[in-house]
Amino acid sequence: MLTRLYFVRHAHSIYTPDERQRPLSDRGLLDAEKTTKLLLAENIDYVISSPYKRAIQTVEGIAKYIGKEIIIEEGFKERKLSEGPVKDFDLAVKKVWDVPSFSWKGGESNQTAQTRGVHATIQLLNRFEGKRIVIGTHGNIMVLIMNFFEKKYNFEFWKELSMPDIYKLEFEKEKLRTVKRIFEKEILLF
Repeated sequence: MLTRLYFVRHAHSIYTPDERQRPLSDRGLLDAEKTTKLLLAENIDYVISSPYKRAIQTVEGIAKYIGKEIIIEEGFKERKLSEGPVKDFDLAVKKVWDVPSFSWKGGESNQTAQTRGVHATIQLLNRFEGKRIVIGTHGNIMVLIMNFFEKKYNFEFWKELSMPDIYKLEFEKEKLRTVKRIFEKEILLF
């Protein structure tokens, strides 16, 4: 029996230093509507989200459509890169990917963030076996989770993600069987 997880990287947001309350931009809100339209065809059973507003806003449309409350899961929040802003974001992210045990001051290493995200994923797979679950989340933690199950999902893959983005992962028990991107950049044009 396959369990299908739809990892939804949040849409474009307005930068604020408050990670939890950062909202979607106008463009992000439009893209969240398009995300909902794409997910309508997938017969979704449950919607889970990071506690961050931008992730919740990206998946709330599909939750309303199926008539279910969004289940908040801390394990899917974005990895904390550092205590404060970094000078070069891409370089800072590359460093933690190059050295998985390394963390910037006040931040999470790849190992720590991945363990958190994978734990949340395994719990979902066991709790909702055979179901179709949307997970509103963030780029780095999403790729760290995917990387645990298949090493080709790495820093280079992360750099190619769009905002929003959707990856459908099919599992048999806790074994990853297939990964398919169901959000194409062209979808942003309609």
